[in-house]
Formats: sequence, structure tokens, C-alpha cells
Amino acid sequence: MKQNEQDSQVDCYRMMRLIRTVETQLSKLFADSEVPGFIHLSIGQEAVAAGVMAALDARDTMATNHRGHGHVIARGIDLDMFFMEIMGRAGGICGGRSGSMHVADMERGIIGANGIVGAGIPIALGSALAHSLRKTGGIAVVFFGDGAMAEGVLHETLNMASLWSLPLLFVCENNGWSEFSPTKDQFAAELGDLAAAFKIPHQLVDGNDVAAVSSVAKKLVGEVRTGQPRVFECKTHRVRGHYEGDPQKYRPADEVASGSDIDPLERAELLLKKQGMTQAGLEGIITGIEDRVALSIEKAKAGKQPDFASALADVYTAKG
Repeated sequence: MKQNEQDSQVDCYRMMRLIRTVETQLSKLFADSEVPGFIHLSIGQEAVAAGVMAALDARDTMATNHRGHGHVIARGIDLDMFFMEIMGRAGGICGGRSGSMHVADMERGIIGANGIVGAGIPIALGSALAHSLRKTGGIAVVFFGDGAMAEGVLHETLNMASLWSLPLLFVCENNGWSEFSPTKDQFAAELGDLAAAFKIPHQLVDGNDVAAVSSVAKKLVGEVRTGQPRVFECKTHRVRGHYEGDPQKYRPADEVASGSDIDPLERAELLLKKQGMTQAGLEGIITGIEDRVALSIEKAKAGKQPDFASALADVYTAKG
């Protein structure tokens, strides 16, 4: 393996470990009532965020969904401001007003998370159209779960992206669950068949293998830059419930469990060790990330609460 390929795999592992550490800490903060509202964790799905984001550059834009922490972290959102946002502090990226499900950062091309299933898909379509008309050379990426496959807005967006040859990459994180129901019980078709109906090439990959995700993502991003939409389906595993605190009584116990053959971090660690990384090297990465996350949390806890006027801003238009 070439050195740059190995470095890329280490970078992807670092990013997955950062996402896992952030969300593990968010789970604890939520349990301690430090996080208002709901949060939806992507533990077990980190390889998709790390692998896809590694293929993008500064020109590109991305829209995500209610389970979008990993996507925005992999895109490079400021970690201090991220925690402040999730914890409702004035210093957050959106002034503490967005919470977990509506994080946005236009400077990094993060055009928004969304609490409505599939609602980010047409937003990304608009961004792809802007890239095309303005000839930016950038592409738009949208992340959605398999629960969005039955949404008409996905079908409409596939149609328009195909008709207009827009630079849009559809990324489906297929974890087998549409909130509380198996996806097979609420959508009769396969995503590949749906994409084919609109003449858009579809690629399926093991979404728990970050090397596979990043390799395919790099290829597809190159194709999308030529003005051809693509559908990228990543089969993955949702470790936590639909929302944090979900008792998951609808899931078999053995289906909830995540073993080393499924966990993307454990699989990546095994590969890195085969390539020569020592246990001490891995522990050094983990410790460094844990320290970094802990510092961001402490800053967020010390952050100011937004005052009433700033919290109310943008809710109503000003008179005039």
C-alpha cells in the first residue's frame, strides 16, 4: 500500500474516532440534562461520514438530516462552537438556536441539517443547481436514511437531477430501520431500482468499511463533478435507538449488539494494525481526541446562555 493511501486511512480512522467520542459524550450530556430537546446519534455509522467527506473539497456543499452530527464534524465544523450549539449556548455556530437537528455553517458549505425526513434532499438539489449555473466546479451532497426512500420528494429530486444533469450526490445511509419499523415493511422497492428508473447510476457498498466508502466516494465525486448525479448507498448499522433514550423494544437484542465484524472503528483498527500501527499508536490517537473533546465540552459548559432578544431573533420579522 502506498504511503498516501495509508495516511488517508489513518485520517479516516481519526475522524471516525472523533465522531464516536463526540457522540458518546453527547449521550452522557443528554442523560445529565445538559442538552435540550432531542438528539439522534449516528454511533455505528461513522464510516459513511468520514469516507464521503474525505472526498470533498472547499467548493462543495452538503445537506444532512436529523442524524447528522457525524457529517458536520467530518466536514470540519468548529468543535467548540458545535458543542455550544448543541448545548444551547450563545456562542454556538447558530447562536444556540438550532439545537441538534438544524446545525448549519455556510462558511464550510454545511447548508443545514433537518428534522423532517427527506427535507434536506430538495435543498441540496437547489444547491446543485446553483453550482451548475454559477459554474463553481463544486458539487452538492445530501445524506438521507433509508426511511426517506418512500418520500415523494426523493423521487421528484431524482427526476429533476437527472433531467437537468446536476452535480448532486445522493448518499443513503441504509441502516435497515425507518425510525421504529424495518425499512422492508414500509418501502417495497430497492434504492438501486429507484435510481435506475430515473437513469441515475447507483453504487452499493459496505458502509461499515471506511476504506471501501472513501474509495467509492472519491470515484463518484469525480463523476458528479462532470454534471452527472449519482446515488451512493451505504449499508450500515444503527447501534443506538431512533432517538437517544429510545428503549428499542421493537428490535431483537442480537440485532442491537454491534460486534467487531460490524463496528467500523474496530474494523479500521484491525486493518491499521495489520499495516504496522502499534497499540500504543492507536491509544495515542484516542487519548488526544478524548482530551480535545473534553476541552470543548468544558468551554461549552462555561458558555453564556443566549438572552431573550437574541433567542427570539429570526422567529418573527421586524416591523417596517
